[in-house]
Amino acid sequence: MTAKDFVVSIMHGEMEQKDRDIVMKQFRSGSVRVLITTDLLARGIDVQQVGLVINYELPFKKENYIHRIGRAGRFGRKGTAINFVLPRDAKFLKEIQEHYQTQIDKMPTDLDEL
Repeated sequence: MTAKDFVVSIMHGEMEQKDRDIVMKQFRSGSVRVLITTDLLARGIDVQQVGLVINYELPFKKENYIHRIGRAGRFGRKGTAINFVLPRDAKFLKEIQEHYQTQIDKMPTDLDEL
């Protein structure tokens, strides 16, 4: 699948390991620029060039949040995490902030501010 000159790939737990290995090899090499995945990759992946993680939904456990967003900005680099949050998620988002003692800001209207 392509989107604006980016090759997009997907990975999920129901894929065979050999197919997941192929996707990861492509992602690490940069031949796949966008990877859409389930919580399968929330832990244990170190890919230097990841600069952006988008959470389509928040994880079920607040302890998993840091593992998801920690995929961006590895090895001392800066990274960005964007969360799609519904009003019903507001309480849980507050719990995440309190758990990690941090502030998760609303996305600025002008994306250049990121």
